[in-house]
Amino acid sequence: MALDITAANSIFVITVTSLFNAPVRLENYAADRAWDAPELEMAETAMSIDGYLNAGFVPNPVDQTVSLSPASSSIAVFEAIMTAQQAARSIYRLGGEITLTSTGRKYTMVNGLLRAASVLPAAGRVLETRTFAIRWQSVTPAGV
Repeated sequence: MALDITAANSIFVITVTSLFNAPVRLENYAADRAWDAPELEMAETAMSIDGYLNAGFVPNPVDQTVSLSPASSSIAVFEAIMTAQQAARSIYRLGGEITLTSTGRKYTMVNGLLRAASVLPAAGRVLETRTFAIRWQSVTPAGV
């Protein structure tokens, strides 16, 4: 049986309890990549002089980049977070959840922060994709 792998019916919700009264659903992603998270380094290793591989678990944050179409109404959400952080000279903590309906998986993101953002769209023949970088303390997978 083939599994449906579409991302078109995914649901990505973020929360910023100190800024928004309710969770916000992100919409209108960039066409080629809605979001991305590089691999997570989970072990620190060292090879001993006599050939033994030693390793230990190390916790690391999870970096994620969200890419939105220049016409996305969700850009205003990230701009509001950027503006609030600049005004307060402080950071706002985020929560997030991605539901992949097609594969029946859910990912819960905890204790995030907006680490970097494109402050305005690049303009060529048309406006280009906006990217927003979030750093999460952890991401936990589960079934839907």
